[in-house]
Amino acid sequence: MADSSSSFFSDFGLLLYFEELNKEEFNNFKLLLKQRTDALIPWSAVKNAKREDLANLMNKYYPREQAWNVTLQIFGKMNLKGLCERAKAEINCSAKTMEPGDVEDKEIHSGQDLVLGDRTEYRSQIQEKFSLLWDNHSFLGDLGTLHYRIAQEDKKLLEHLFDVDVKTGEQPKTVVLLGAAGVGKTQLARQAMLDWAEGNLYQQRFAYVFYLNGREINQLKESSFAQLISKDWPSTEYPIEKILSQPNSLLFIIDSFDELNFAFEEPEFALCNDWRQVHPVSFLLSSLLRKVMLPESSLLLTLRLTNAKKLKHLLKNEHYVEVPGMPEFARKEYICRFFEDKNSGMKAFRLLRSNEMLFSMCQVPLVCWIACTCLKQIMEKDGDVTVTCRTPTDLFTCYISDLFTSVDGCSLNLPNQDQLGRLCCLAAKGIWTMTYVFYRENLRKYGLTKYDVSIFLDMNILQRDRELENCYVFTHLHVQEFFAAMFYMLKDNWETRDNPADSFENLKSVFESKNDKDSHLMQMKCFLFGLLNEERIKQLEKALNCNMSLDVRQQLLQTMQVLGNSDYSPSELGFLDLFHYLYETQDEAFVCQAMSYFPKVDVNICAKIHLFVTSFCLKHCRDLQAIKFSVSVIFEKISSSSWSPEISDDEIITHCWEDLCSVLHTNEHLKELSLCRSNLDKLAMKTFYQGLSHPNCKLQRLLLKSVSFPDGCQGISKFLTQSQNLTHLDLTGSEIGDNGMKSLCEALKHPNCKIKNLRLECCDLTTVCCLNLSKALISNQKLIMLNLSTNNLLDDGVKLLCEALRHPKCHLERLSLESCGLTEVGCEDLSLAIVSNQNLTHLCLADNIIGDGGVKFISDVLAHPQCTLQSLVLNLCHFTSTSSRYLSASLMHNKSLRHLDLGLNKLQDEGAKLLCDVFRRPSCNLEAVGLAACGLTSACCLDLASAISNNPNIGSLELGYNDLQDSGVKILCVALRQQKCNIQKLGLECCGLTALSCEALVSTLIGNQNLKIMNLTQNVLGYEGIKKLSEVLRSAICKLQVLGLCKEVFDEETQKLLEAVTLRNPRLVIQPNCKDHNADVSWWQCSDPSGEDGS
Repeated sequence: MADSSSSFFSDFGLLLYFEELNKEEFNNFKLLLKQRTDALIPWSAVKNAKREDLANLMNKYYPREQAWNVTLQIFGKMNLKGLCERAKAEINCSAKTMEPGDVEDKEIHSGQDLVLGDRTEYRSQIQEKFSLLWDNHSFLGDLGTLHYRIAQEDKKLLEHLFDVDVKTGEQPKTVVLLGAAGVGKTQLARQAMLDWAEGNLYQQRFAYVFYLNGREINQLKESSFAQLISKDWPSTEYPIEKILSQPNSLLFIIDSFDELNFAFEEPEFALCNDWRQVHPVSFLLSSLLRKVMLPESSLLLTLRLTNAKKLKHLLKNEHYVEVPGMPEFARKEYICRFFEDKNSGMKAFRLLRSNEMLFSMCQVPLVCWIACTCLKQIMEKDGDVTVTCRTPTDLFTCYISDLFTSVDGCSLNLPNQDQLGRLCCLAAKGIWTMTYVFYRENLRKYGLTKYDVSIFLDMNILQRDRELENCYVFTHLHVQEFFAAMFYMLKDNWETRDNPADSFENLKSVFESKNDKDSHLMQMKCFLFGLLNEERIKQLEKALNCNMSLDVRQQLLQTMQVLGNSDYSPSELGFLDLFHYLYETQDEAFVCQAMSYFPKVDVNICAKIHLFVTSFCLKHCRDLQAIKFSVSVIFEKISSSSWSPEISDDEIITHCWEDLCSVLHTNEHLKELSLCRSNLDKLAMKTFYQGLSHPNCKLQRLLLKSVSFPDGCQGISKFLTQSQNLTHLDLTGSEIGDNGMKSLCEALKHPNCKIKNLRLECCDLTTVCCLNLSKALISNQKLIMLNLSTNNLLDDGVKLLCEALRHPKCHLERLSLESCGLTEVGCEDLSLAIVSNQNLTHLCLADNIIGDGGVKFISDVLAHPQCTLQSLVLNLCHFTSTSSRYLSASLMHNKSLRHLDLGLNKLQDEGAKLLCDVFRRPSCNLEAVGLAACGLTSACCLDLASAISNNPNIGSLELGYNDLQDSGVKILCVALRQQKCNIQKLGLECCGLTALSCEALVSTLIGNQNLKIMNLTQNVLGYEGIKKLSEVLRSAICKLQVLGLCKEVFDEETQKLLEAVTLRNPRLVIQPNCKDHNADVSWWQCSDPSGEDGS
């Protein structure tokens, strides 16, 4: 039998592997070969040997497997693991397939020469092709050279694309290069091809790299995969089988993926794994991307950021890398170099750098060129350059207008309105369908003749692909987006239209599209709003010699009015996108009218541009009622700004922040402001306080959750002493600390302080602040609600607070001490204070280790005739069924308590039975009982059933996370159908229920007209169970308003049943959290009686 390694050398050869080494590695190999103890080849021969010479010498002095063993050992010393692993795999593969006498030596050597020669020729072909592709940059002028230099720097990015991920420890097999249109993704892909062919990239990882272009692939209908990748092969015959036999050493680059006209909706079973078979090209690509064909191969794709969703259902374990484009130093160098006069160059740079939106767009080389071209022309005419640099619409209005004016001083053959309208229609449909490459049949479909196309080609609006004659694109995506926006301004003025109205023509659909789902439409929408400006319309009408309509303004205002009156919550409306659109108009009257439809605003500001557009829109509001926003990163970046002193980042941000804070005193109906998760510096906070302190500020509720206070709460404390309207202050999650609390307490003691509700959850408070707080509670007659949850007050701190609670001047009604480190000792002080305090009605002691001893003290208070508590929360207080005895005995004498929550304690069935003995008495006034996660089983359900069927006062019963099982719920359902039962809210989540309990639940829903809310989440009801429930849920008999179910956990058929229920019974809301937004369910949260906790 032929030796396997010998066969390997015959088929592939040492030369194949020596070619993988760069010059330095090849010389190191020679030195290590010389240092071997078994060195047989004279150093004089090795020293000057080229790769082919050394391969021949190795085969001569180390026959058969010896040459391979020596080579592998040296590769190991050089840490060339990739080469070693690939070679070993190839040897193993060869060993499996070789049979004695397969080939003669002469045939083997000729096969080796053929493979090596073909790969060398392929590399040469790639070098020639991709070197030529660098040269065609005439349209960009000098930018071509700079772009090339930037691409050279981006080699570092290419070198590390397939590095092991430090987080997962895995090496990516699929890498996606994401970036804006024109940012240089294709250049990077071509650079990768060229560098590999020249031996400077991926030499140890990929034996072959193949380049597939989206535009070229669109021209094909059917092919085999072998044919698809053979287009760049230098000869008609090539060793495809040998190449594809080692897929782990192959890289396929798919450039311009978003330009492919394929839906990629092929089912998994229809995909192919045979690269020889002919299939539709879309099938081949789907098979490659979804790792059905050549699953061990690597993929590199280029894609626009806005089109990333096209890949989500195709790829697995993909790794995304964003291509940033021209860095700031390169943009500055290019802009300054564009102008002959240095001062003009710096002026242009400052203008662009001061506008983050435009300067960010200038990362794209062509956009940078457009900006410089427009500014230069305006400077030469002594025009106002600031107008051109306000918005992208201003810039492209200037650029497009100039395209219609002249080219190098020559008169243009301008398109008429009909030709322009057809171009705009083509652009709009393309943007909607993410089509950016157009073929002759596309142009003909929209009535664009060869003559029409030549006009737009001459004007540099369209350009023909350099490699494909039948292929046309707009000169840049933004140019296409601009003409797409013009489509909506021109469409009523077309003389004729060959095509019927399409969905993309619907202006309402344009506006209501969401950026998170239809991000490819955002810039077109920005341009559309920008074109609502009358000055721009006049400029375009004059330059383009066309008639444009402003009727779109009224249509968009009507659409926004409908949206403002909808049931969407402010957080669902996407205000940041809306602000971007409105900013583009630069029309104060339009913005003011649009914003009048939105009395409540919710926006997250996490970039300078967000602050820019938000402040512009809100400063024109006059009818705001509530604002919720967060500001992060913005003010942290000011101190680290790299701008020159002439371009003050601080000034721009400060000015925008002042505009934003002005809404506090320019909106007389503004009653609520929520500033959450924000990190403001001293100056920003000072500006904010100035807005709050303005005499026209009418705020009643102020929520400053997770906000930094660089002044130690001095500013907010001063404001509390001045405001005549503020009654609700929420500082949850903010680092107030004991020092900050000291300032707040001084403010609370001030006679002008009107605060009624103060929330200080998780504010880093300790025992130290409690003395000051205690004094404030005595001095302040207005404070009635105080939440101190999740602060380390401990028993000593609570003792100090109890001194205030016992004082006759303390008017506190609601107090939460959840998770404050309270124990049995603190409960003793609390019990004495509660007896003395005739105002306290709500007390939350959840998540404190008070145990049975602590509950004993609290129970004694409940039995006291002077106890006024109405709500008591003892969740997770670490007590047992022993406490049930104390509580049941005290409840026999209590007439005030309405809400009792004992969840997350080990009451078990014994404790529940003791409590039910009291609950079932008509004299028990409890209305809501919480027994979630109390270790209950079906054994206690008879007692629970007796309680709810005999006591009509109980309207809410929470039994979730107890092992009641179907048998227990069936018992409860019998009670729920009793006439005396008044249960309106029932919690049965995670109770071990199956479809068997659904029949009983159906009977309950038919027989009980009081039940409004029921939670069944985290139970295995299945299709059969939901089918039974859906029959009654669809009927008018069912009075249920909220059903707790998570639709997503069910299969498709079950989800359809639930959807049908929603359609037939629109009054019923099916949701996972099972909240009734119309009911007061926040009594245990110690918030205000309205239930508006501001969260």
